Amino acid sequence: MNSQPTFKVQLVTWENEEPHLRSIRTRVFIIEQNVPEAMEWDEMDSLCVHVLAQDCQGNTIGTARLLPDGHIGRMAVLKTWRKKGVGSAMLQAILNEMRIRNMKQAVLHAQSSAVGFYEKFGFCKQGDEFMEAGIPHIKMARTLP
Repeated sequence: MNSQPTFKVQLVTWENEEPHLRSIRTRVFIIEQNVPEAMEWDEMDSLCVHVLAQDCQGNTIGTARLLPDGHIGRMAVLKTWRKKGVGSAMLQAILNEMRIRNMKQAVLHAQSSAVGFYEKFGFCKQGDEFMEAGIPHIKMARTLP
């Protein structure tokens, strides 16, 4: 049994890792999910803490971001890496960072197909399904201890 991790997750800044963060979000959101490019990029990226997942060769396989107000967003994992623990590791890294920063509430807009994933981390649905970038979403939140 190989005990070497197949990927690593680290907290990064937009300034230091923009090309890697951009590449994954372009592939997942703009190309795969047809999110309009103008909706994907905003002025918030430079203010966020980002998480970057890379395979053992250093290829970018996932990303997410934490806004200063406790909103988690732009969670993206390459299709070939889904259901392999990458999203869980990234979300855990963000929740740990939120605890370090004494943030009390995590909020996100989950794609409806991912609600079950977030529920495993203690997130609860808030309100009705809505459309965001042409994709059904549900607002979810959880308090942090």
